[in-house]
Amino acid sequence: MSGLYVHVPFCVRKCAYCDFYSLAGCDDLIDSYIIDAVLGECEAYRSMSFRTLYLGGGTPTVVGAENLTRLVGGLRNVFDLSQLDEATIEANPESATNEMLVSALNMGFNRISIGVQSLSDGELKSVGRIHTARQALDAIGTAKKFGFQNISADLIAGLPGQTWNSLSASIEGVLSLGINHLSLYCLSLEHGTPLAQNPPDDLPSDDEQADLFDQARVHLKDKGFVHYEISNFALSGHECKHNLNYWRGGEYLGLGPAAASHLGGRRFKNRGDLKAYLEDPTGVVEEVEELWPEEKAAEEAMLRLRLLEEGLNVAEFTIRHGQGNVRNLLTRLGRLSREGSLLFDGARYRLEPSRVMTSNPILASVLEDSGNPIR
Repeated sequence: MSGLYVHVPFCVRKCAYCDFYSLAGCDDLIDSYIIDAVLGECEAYRSMSFRTLYLGGGTPTVVGAENLTRLVGGLRNVFDLSQLDEATIEANPESATNEMLVSALNMGFNRISIGVQSLSDGELKSVGRIHTARQALDAIGTAKKFGFQNISADLIAGLPGQTWNSLSASIEGVLSLGINHLSLYCLSLEHGTPLAQNPPDDLPSDDEQADLFDQARVHLKDKGFVHYEISNFALSGHECKHNLNYWRGGEYLGLGPAAASHLGGRRFKNRGDLKAYLEDPTGVVEEVEELWPEEKAAEEAMLRLRLLEEGLNVAEFTIRHGQGNVRNLLTRLGRLSREGSLLFDGARYRLEPSRVMTSNPILASVLEDSGNPIR
């Protein structure tokens, strides 16, 4: 399965914690970005076929209904999107207008991911969010009323001043509106962001953040949500197919500045430079890496271990990549299992549930000695 990702790098205002490539105050560039740059980059990949589409950002809904129609119409003219299983659009509450939601539905989007982050106005304000809790609830309710059947909400654990009472109230608030997918991210202080440069005194400690996440995990499980990926929970059948393709090592094409691609064993990324992208949308490719067979196997294993329920089926994995390409990797996985970082039931490896919050070093160990320099 192949996925198509389109990055929309425009925001009304940057959040204090955000280190994604996005820009505020550039609304005058939206038309040329949609009409000339993204659709121009498409031509380099004409006639490719995709099963999932994901419009992310930034804040895709700031482009407006008319530009969304132009964008998706242009994508359909260049690519084969006739077999899409899932089309997701990200939205922030303040720009999820009725007109925008109707346009998204008309253009074939059947899934929406809404950046709620919190239902405490104080917590939202503390990290520079410009919407209110009421706007977030209204956006979910309106999306449901208009016909979106797959609705996801993003929440953050570890916001300034956050307690379990406020986090659980946010979870209950979005669940009460009938969402079927929830992404719960732990707040991190990313280098160069305003939050990292001036961290508030009431940030939960690492241990407190871990406790908040664990309490949320138990709470969501009691509500019937499966913790299917490190930061993602879903009712059965409502997992994000586009992201499942990433975590299963599938191929994908990324369009726009800072978008990454994985095609034909080749991994590459566009430079995060809007000005250069507008001037030459096919001339900003960087970080090109040809994956050797052992590298590709190790990378897929690392990604599949993020799928907490599914894990890594050893027999299927070995057939797919070849015994010679997975021998060293399986030795590493066996060692991690003996150390208690992974579970092995004789058929598949899975991340040990108690190690979810400390999974980064484990996943890094899976890639150990499998890489070669970027070329």
